[in-house]
Amino acid sequence: MTKRILFTGGTGKTGRHMIPWLVERGYRVLNFDLKPFDHPQVPTLVGDITEEGQVFNAMTTHFSFEGFEDGSPAAPVDAVVHFAAVPRVLINPDNETYRVNVMGTYNVIEAAMKLGIRKVVVASSETTYGVCFAEGEKDFKQFPLEEDYDVDPMDSYGLSKVVNEQTARAFAQRFKADIYALRIGNVIEPHEYDRFPGFVADPASRKRNAWSYIDARDLAQIVHRCLEKDGLGFQVFNAVNDTITADLPTPEFLAKWCPDTPITRPMGEREAPLSNRKIREVLGFREEHEWRSEVSRMSSGS
Repeated sequence: MTKRILFTGGTGKTGRHMIPWLVERGYRVLNFDLKPFDHPQVPTLVGDITEEGQVFNAMTTHFSFEGFEDGSPAAPVDAVVHFAAVPRVLINPDNETYRVNVMGTYNVIEAAMKLGIRKVVVASSETTYGVCFAEGEKDFKQFPLEEDYDVDPMDSYGLSKVVNEQTARAFAQRFKADIYALRIGNVIEPHEYDRFPGFVADPASRKRNAWSYIDARDLAQIVHRCLEKDGLGFQVFNAVNDTITADLPTPEFLAKWCPDTPITRPMGEREAPLSNRKIREVLGFREEHEWRSEVSRMSSGS
């Protein structure tokens, strides 16, 4: 049976790439967002994740008028992909960012669990590692950044994501469900690779992203792999590409730019400091859009 997915926040930057990926692989997707998504096969239910009644409704509604022909109310969806959020600081007041992200995520996970939905994929963030939106200069405590890192953000956005991970963990334990939180790196769309020469020329500008990134199309692959992989309970995964955004090998680059930061294990020659080792080993992720190849493709016009 084709899986029915509720995708919250699908109209945003990442959803524009992930939803078509899922549709092409046979999923039926309902987008739940404040704004419609322009896709012929994907309806949007306009709604607000901070209104719990709307969230329950979104998980139990017909995707189209054809649903009324079945003669019975719609069953809950098979899985939820939750990306709806205030996407960073300095868009809303800090307390509003925290409220929307924390209560919205609580509402989504609670509704899914109480409706019997046992697979939820939640968007967390690289900002949980504490440097991205830090006040003043702040160093990472160690490299590589892996999922057991002692996360310590000081901003409302990163803090909301740490809380959301704990919410996911609590519900996964209580309901014996699979809830996977993705610590998503700096999302790069296909047309944005012309920025990378500037990144390489100014290494300090990429410190807050730990010299890492995630191609939007590769992120779609990660979400798909999460939906297909059952039985892991609560998990946190770094969602980034393989490769450091620098022109030096990783060990040499970190010795130059972060000489006082401990290295806790040998790192690959081009391994991203925000490591994706876990998604490669556990989910079978294979990078398809390495930045050097994408920059070269863009430069050649192919």
